Amino acid sequence: MTIDGVDGAGKTYFADELRAELSSRGATVIRATTDGFLNSPRTRHRRGRDSPEGYYRDSFDYGRMCRLLLDPLSPGGNREYVRAVYDVRREREIRMLPELAPDDAILVVDGIFTHRDELNRYWDYSVWLEVPFTVSIPRGAKRGYGDPDPAAPKNRRYIAGQRLYMAECNPQTRATLVIDNTDLNNPLLLPDPPG
Repeated sequence: MTIDGVDGAGKTYFADELRAELSSRGATVIRATTDGFLNSPRTRHRRGRDSPEGYYRDSFDYGRMCRLLLDPLSPGGNREYVRAVYDVRREREIRMLPELAPDDAILVVDGIFTHRDELNRYWDYSVWLEVPFTVSIPRGAKRGYGDPDPAAPKNRRYIAGQRLYMAECNPQTRATLVIDNTDLNNPLLLPDPPG
């Protein structure tokens, strides 16, 4: 299962709350984030530090994410998975020992771009958190990431990169559920998109 949305949509909070709810019902939940599979800054910024295309295309190591996390936890997988290979706070690779998942474990992954073609087939269930940039950018800035003004030049990389993703993958139509998460205390289930 994945929780997707733009930066500052509330993905981590939503996924953590979902994990708590599922766990309270007796489920075994494996919690992971795409941030655990970031590429190094050298790869992430090879198209330039301000490149929206670089943000969308170069941020994550999807090959390792599939090989180490998603394939092992998919039907027919060996259930030996690694939940992260990168520490975003320290900006360095990490080595985690493989863990063995129980047969009935539920994987909950939060992160941007998780409805991309190379990942979309892995999700039995997915959520897109709909939040306008006028809300998500200031929300992210409150966590200490970037400028709160969506029109600030520094935010062009993120907003234009997200727009590229939405145009290419249309995650709102790929998601099982679309939730308006503008108000973190009052998420609203949106109707299915037309068509």
